[in-house]
Amino acid sequence: MSRDHIRAGRRVLDIEARAVDALKDSLDDNFNNACEQMLQCKGRVIVTGMGKSGHIGNKLAATLASTGTPSFFVHPGEASHGDLGMITPEDVVLAMSNSGETAEVLAILPVIKRKGTPLIGMTGRPQSSLAQLSDVHLTVAVAEEACPHNLAPTSSTTAALAMGDALAIALLEARGFTAEDFALSHPGGSLGRRLLLKVDDIMHGGDLLPVVSSDTSLSEALLEMTRKGLGMTTVVNTDGTLAGIFTDGDLRRLLDRDIDIRQAGIADAMGHNPVTIEPGHLAAEALQIMESRKINGLVVCDAERRPVGALNMHDLLRAGVV
Repeated sequence: MSRDHIRAGRRVLDIEARAVDALKDSLDDNFNNACEQMLQCKGRVIVTGMGKSGHIGNKLAATLASTGTPSFFVHPGEASHGDLGMITPEDVVLAMSNSGETAEVLAILPVIKRKGTPLIGMTGRPQSSLAQLSDVHLTVAVAEEACPHNLAPTSSTTAALAMGDALAIALLEARGFTAEDFALSHPGGSLGRRLLLKVDDIMHGGDLLPVVSSDTSLSEALLEMTRKGLGMTTVVNTDGTLAGIFTDGDLRRLLDRDIDIRQAGIADAMGHNPVTIEPGHLAAEALQIMESRKINGLVVCDAERRPVGALNMHDLLRAGVV
């Protein structure tokens, strides 16, 4: 029997989209107060929740931690068996429960209140026990679940997830959290590589840098290119400053000219005034230069224009910058 899965999927997305859109009208002073509580927190934002709310809470704690608000998740069941020791009066607890009556969450509230730890509740029922016991309450009520039986947590968890993201990003903006700050929390990700990796980290320097003097023969320069395997060589003056560069592309173009490769000197074949970059610059900047200039390699020179390294597009690819 043929089933219209697309129709069912669209119905779910419509219901959940309406649930998230309705949250905008629910934002009031409580949202501001919740943000201020977390901004003023001297410890950590401890997120807790059971079942599906716990899964959303886990994600929210991770999002907060990666966007400048130190946070971790505590399972309410484990909290009743020792993990409450992780919570201090310097922290803020964000407890999540759609019903506001989750037994495992309510069971740890007396200890949290006794510690004097500020409590933010996020529920779908403003009259629930958790909402009434919270110092600040955030409402994430939905008109209906996307489940056709109105039972499985779907719209409610989407609304809680969206509210959590709203908190995290409001805090991010209030802290002036930058892309560079984000990268420090994600050094293994592509953004971290783009924002933290410097040309110094991936360039070929020292004995790996292809370099010949300006009075070197073209044939000797080709041997240096072959030894170093970068498809290019730097050419330096007697004082060590950069005189030019010779690449595989220059060699191909040289074949169209009436030049005896065996007799020619590198000074007759090199490119003058090559594009360079200084140490300390981001590898992403090197990528932008290469792409805009349509070149495959780049020489790294110090302030005195002495070559200290070289890199090519393959180096950027291997480093995950591209």
